[in-house]
Amino acid sequence: MQRPPAGTAIPIEGLTIKEVGPFPMAVQQLNAPVRAPYAHHSTRRARPAHRPGAGVVHVRHRHRERFTVVGNHLAQHRELSLLAIGLAVHIQSVPDGTRVDIKSLSARFPEGEARIAAALRELEAHGYLARTVSRTPAGRVVTRTVSYAHPAAAAPCAPPDRPTPAAPRDAKKPAPSPAPSTPSPEAASPAPEPPLRPPLPAPRTADPTRDATATALLASLHRDDDRLLLSERDTVRLSPAVAAWLERGVRPETVRRTLMAHLPPGAGLRHPAALLAHRLTALLPPPLPVSLPPGPRPAPFQECPDCGRPFRAPHPGHCRDCRTGREEGARPTRGGGPRGSAPAQEAFHAGSRTAYSRPERSPNSCIDPLAYSTL
Repeated sequence: MQRPPAGTAIPIEGLTIKEVGPFPMAVQQLNAPVRAPYAHHSTRRARPAHRPGAGVVHVRHRHRERFTVVGNHLAQHRELSLLAIGLAVHIQSVPDGTRVDIKSLSARFPEGEARIAAALRELEAHGYLARTVSRTPAGRVVTRTVSYAHPAAAAPCAPPDRPTPAAPRDAKKPAPSPAPSTPSPEAASPAPEPPLRPPLPAPRTADPTRDATATALLASLHRDDDRLLLSERDTVRLSPAVAAWLERGVRPETVRRTLMAHLPPGAGLRHPAALLAHRLTALLPPPLPVSLPPGPRPAPFQECPDCGRPFRAPHPGHCRDCRTGREEGARPTRGGGPRGSAPAQEAFHAGSRTAYSRPERSPNSCIDPLAYSTL
């Protein structure tokens, strides 16, 4: 194997030699022709691949798991900042459902909330992110983030215009077709109107004490959560709705707990007055049941003057049995006398007094238990 002459820039495999002295054949000989001058630097041959200049050198590796494909339109974007590009790559690498709000990202990375918010705005301006605010059926306001890997491909593009073929010269012009009849504005169906918001509830009766309680409740919500600081105009507008809740028997503590339950975290609460108005309208409890009118009062008790039996009647008089006996007249009894006559009643009372008379006894005598055996 022969060594190539010096100055030919032909590399030797596995070895690089830096020459110190001139090669013997490179010494100028009198019988050798004059060497051609060096060409311009633009005509020099390119530097060999094994001698790269200044710059990055890539060490390639084919990933087979846990990798993300990112286009150069994002990685080499001319207008996005370095923080925005890195944040976009991170968002594209996480699975669906991952929280990418400002609070979560600032807790994940050392950058502050202000820099992360500015980077998110850059990505929104260039179409890599889309953030929308929506309200759940429970009244909670949530922010939904959509990440686009290629904004230009996601945008709908108009179909290309097809070239119109040229008409032949000898072709006859077609007869004009009659214009289609345009329906009258009355026949056209009107456009559907957007749904109107339901009005705020209002109390049925006026009560100054209840209105003052409702106003004080709304004005003190910011003591529990600074984001619920309402203006005077919003407080006056929402106080009748709170008074309607109080009119329906709801305690002020229950109203406060309902309005402050499950609030969106962080900066998700942007319009506190709108959220409170929605909850006061959608969660309004039913009114209290109407009490039935009291029934008629029962008649007072009366005492029959003949038999002494108590009975109910609006006015004093005889009981039903005595009144029936008076209407039917005197009827015979077992004793031969009329039932209910004065002699028969006197005899009955006299016999009762004789049969049940208590025997006399001296103050010092003992009570004989046999004296009551006849009772």
